[in-house]
Amino acid sequence: MISLAAVLVVALTGGFFVYRHLEGNITAVDVTSALGTDRPSEVVPPDVEHTPMNVLLLGSDTREGVGNGIGGETPGLSDTTILLHLSANRDRAYGVSIPRDTMVDRPECERKDGQGTDPGGLSMFNAAYAVGGPACTIKTVESITDIRINHFVVVDFNGFKTMVDALGGVPVCIPQEVHDDIGNIDLPAGSYDIEGQQALNYVRLRHVLSENGDIGRMKRQQAFLAAMANKAISAGTLANPVRLYNFLDAATKSLTTDPELASLQKLAGLAKQLKDIGLEQIQFLTVPFETYEPDPNRLQLAPEAERLWKRLRNDEPLGEQLAKTVTTAADKPGGASKGPRPSGGASPSPSTGSSKSAEARAEQAAEYGLCA
Repeated sequence: MISLAAVLVVALTGGFFVYRHLEGNITAVDVTSALGTDRPSEVVPPDVEHTPMNVLLLGSDTREGVGNGIGGETPGLSDTTILLHLSANRDRAYGVSIPRDTMVDRPECERKDGQGTDPGGLSMFNAAYAVGGPACTIKTVESITDIRINHFVVVDFNGFKTMVDALGGVPVCIPQEVHDDIGNIDLPAGSYDIEGQQALNYVRLRHVLSENGDIGRMKRQQAFLAAMANKAISAGTLANPVRLYNFLDAATKSLTTDPELASLQKLAGLAKQLKDIGLEQIQFLTVPFETYEPDPNRLQLAPEAERLWKRLRNDEPLGEQLAKTVTTAADKPGGASKGPRPSGGASPSPSTGSSKSAEARAEQAAEYGLCA
């Protein structure tokens, strides 16, 4: 979504044929009836032009397409889930990743194959999409966060590859060579632009680069999305009509969304709000988690997660502790977040404080398979 910010606005000034073609690419799915009426209430702050907006972003491999089910993954699951929160005054946005391996109490959902309802129960978070598509994932997110989801956007992975190709590649920094026998993925070390299948391999890589599997992958996905957003709004894209059209064509073909967002004008309005917020104020983080004791290969939400959900529900800033883990959309590709600046107190000396900070960033980068 963030990558579309500037280019969608440009698309609205294009020719009628181009506009109709791009809008016709978007798939709309109405999940209103499947969500039911037992949902969290919306926050309506006084004396503010907008209300907070919560958009569920899903990366999925459910559409047909060569290369979608790669990296040893099972097709039909939601591989990436980000809860995107836009503040009411539109001065900040937070993208919160939810680990796919998190054990949750999934609510009852209508099956997406139309064969009645699924009773729910304890399961991995990403199974919700396999059971009931976007509607079941929304119900699951609302049940664990008590945050009302206003919109959803699903991006299929085959379309993601085409989007990256249309940009001429996206810059990454890979700290070491990758040889993943499970996913049959090989990537050289270094800083370079990756395209197509190589880009998809990178964002779905779980078994190498970081010991913490899905968590490291989410951090790399966040860094990749930031780099992709920068490339999409660069002069090299906006000033190149062929590249611009190809990117928009690939992006719109890959999108499935709710009817309220299923038009270029509506998507451009949302994208412009993100653009106006500014890349520095679009921050990505992962919900606090801990190991699920019955199975060390699974996760569960940590008690600190409720602090994050409460801040989003009340439309409040993250606070210093949570802000330490963020990656912004303006960060350089492949790097770890520098975290918040000191809020007061004695300033550390350059010889001690700065070196310790650099060491901490290097350790964090290594943990997630990123460059320092």
